[in-house]
Amino acid sequence: MTLTFTEEQEELRASLRRFLTDKSPSEAVRHWMESEEGHDPAVWRQMAEQLGLQGLALPEKYGGAGGGAVELGIVLEEMGRALLPSPFFATVALAGQALTVSDDDAAKARWLPGIADGSLTATVAVAEESGSWRLEDVATAAAVTADGDWTVLGTKMFVVDGHTADLLLVVARTDTGPGLFAVDATSPGVTRTRLDTLDPTRRLGRVDLDGAPAVRVGPDDGPGAATAFLRTALDLAVVALAAEQVGGAQACLDAAVAYAKVRVQFGRPIGSFQAVKHKCADMLLAVEAARSATRHAASVAAEDRAELSVAAALAGAYCSEACTHAAKENIQIHGGIGYTWEHDAHLYLKRAKSSEQLFGAPAAHRARLADLVGI
Repeated sequence: MTLTFTEEQEELRASLRRFLTDKSPSEAVRHWMESEEGHDPAVWRQMAEQLGLQGLALPEKYGGAGGGAVELGIVLEEMGRALLPSPFFATVALAGQALTVSDDDAAKARWLPGIADGSLTATVAVAEESGSWRLEDVATAAAVTADGDWTVLGTKMFVVDGHTADLLLVVARTDTGPGLFAVDATSPGVTRTRLDTLDPTRRLGRVDLDGAPAVRVGPDDGPGAATAFLRTALDLAVVALAAEQVGGAQACLDAAVAYAKVRVQFGRPIGSFQAVKHKCADMLLAVEAARSATRHAASVAAEDRAELSVAAALAGAYCSEACTHAAKENIQIHGGIGYTWEHDAHLYLKRAKSSEQLFGAPAAHRARLADLVGI
């Protein structure tokens, strides 16, 4: 296992950073977060056609580049750094990875090529009114009709890009345990509503399913058959989010240090004061520790998934708090200007707080980690 990147991976990071610097400056982020679309369709097409980002971590057999969690982590770290408003996280990190680990060849052949070429957006719907992402808490139900087809009944909440995605991968309970069901967003019985949320750069939706027709994805050969791959898919989602959080935390650290060098108070830069130095040093420690946890988890996901649950729980617990800490300290170091709407500091804090709760609070990840290691 290695926590360093190859020359090709570093070039991926460099080229993507140049792309995002050009396509996702502050002005563009603010424009698209307030728009009806929520993202720039032209940039989405460029990501697919010029950079091949949507297919980067998907199998070559289905139009992807054959990469994995490490490469996806690099991409998401840079996107988190730039606060890119995009359906990439929902489509690739959630739906793309879920389909890939399902071992359902028919489902992968049907939907992964569209994800890879950017023609299809998708998401995964797990949480409900409680906000829990635990499979045990799913109440949405799937049933078989007289014709042998599946239908889904229930309400999903806090679905990332749930109000705009073309394909919904819905976790629902069956007589034999939880399962994953693909629902066309335009199908009868599907009602979607955009939610008012804290973070304007990442949109969440409510999805009401009233007997919506569905296709089962993954194994269906006995009680609990789908549980293992669903847990793997959720662990991969946590690792992907952790990478994005590291990017956001790094952006906050860079902004705080840059401002501390130029803001003069009492005749000297505020960065020369010991209290500010300590804040920046603590931020650096938190960011680097979060980066190590994320890279370890991505490496585990790519090489040996036996320890994936432990690595994901650790990354989920630590990176959420590190990102929020960095975002808060960035505002504190900026002082009064950091609290204004015109400054970007509040956007990073809103993304950090929203992401902190997305797949469960840090305390939930720590509790799961404790169970996994037998504490």
